[in-house]
Amino acid sequence: MSRNVNWLIGIVVMAAVAGTFWAGQSAGEDKVKGERVYELRTYYCLPGRLEALHKRFSDHTLKLFEKHGMKNEMYWTPTDPAKKDLVLIYVVSHDSPEAAEKSWKAFRSDPDWIKARDASEKDGKIVEKVESVLMTATGFSPKK
Repeated sequence: MSRNVNWLIGIVVMAAVAGTFWAGQSAGEDKVKGERVYELRTYYCLPGRLEALHKRFSDHTLKLFEKHGMKNEMYWTPTDPAKKDLVLIYVVSHDSPEAAEKSWKAFRSDPDWIKARDASEKDGKIVEKVESVLMTATGFSPKK
């Protein structure tokens, strides 16, 4: 009988370990599905136009991003002398890649954005090129 009890205890322990593994995996998968998506955007301005871009962002763009579901995370200009007067780098975050697409579509068609963009470009085009990449935090990232 002792042998049967040990065998039964072994099966129960293995089942508990397997259940913990599967529960942890499932919870981890759910976390990934609900994880915020960060978007790194780099704007390359035409010479002499970075100030106009900064003004447009501070006066209009940040508020419009929030209006359309984007969270403003951080904004930078490079310290590299060749880029510091030409480049704006920033990160916004979204609930998902689909939310990012929906937010950008709504933002681009917003009459307030179109008005702000057109007014800021009365002296000429500002942005020459935009680069964008969607990202998720790694498991070892301090911010998740």
